[in-house]
Amino acid sequence: LNPLFLRHARRFPWVTNVTLYGCLFAGGDFVHQWFSGRETIEWRQTRNVAVVAFSFHGNFNFFWMRFLERRFPGNSIGMVMRKLFLDQTTAAPLATSVFYTGVSFLEGKEDILEDWREKFLNTYKTGLMFWPFMQFLNFALVPLYVRTTFTGCCAFIWATFLCFSRQTGDGTAGAALAWIFKYHCYYE
Repeated sequence: LNPLFLRHARRFPWVTNVTLYGCLFAGGDFVHQWFSGRETIEWRQTRNVAVVAFSFHGNFNFFWMRFLERRFPGNSIGMVMRKLFLDQTTAAPLATSVFYTGVSFLEGKEDILEDWREKFLNTYKTGLMFWPFMQFLNFALVPLYVRTTFTGCCAFIWATFLCFSRQTGDGTAGAALAWIFKYHCYYE
C-alpha cells in the first residue's frame, strides 16, 4: 500500500477506513451496472448502496474489527479461528440483512423485507464460500489499522455480487457465474 495512505490510515483510521470502504462498496454497484450493459447508469441505485455502505457497513466493520481484536488479540491460529467464527456467525448475517433491507428502505419499497426473505439464505451460503478465506487472511496478516480497508477491497467484489443478486439474481454463486459467463461470451 501507498506509504502516504498508510500514514493517513494510522493518523485518521476511522475516516480513512470508512471512506475507502464506502467508496469501494458503491463502486461494486457501479461495476455491476456497467457489466450489465445498461444504456445508462442508475445513479440513484448507486447512491442508495453508498448510503448503506457509509452509514452502516463501513462503520460497523471498523468497530467490529476493533472489538474482535480486543476480545481475541493476536494472530495465532486459535485467535484467528475465534475471530473468523464470530465474524461469519454474527457479522456476516447482520451485514447481509442490513444491505437487503437498507437498500429496499431507501428505494421506498412497501415491503423492505421482500428481498431479504427471498435471497438472504442463498446470499449467506454464497458468502461462506468467499468471506472465510478473505477474513482468514485479514485476521492473520493485515494490521488492525487497515483491516477495514482490506475488507473494503474484498467488499468491492462482494458488493458487485450483492447488487447483481438484488437486481436480477437469487443470491447464489451459480446465478452470478452464469451472468458473468453470459456477459463474457457475449463480448467475445
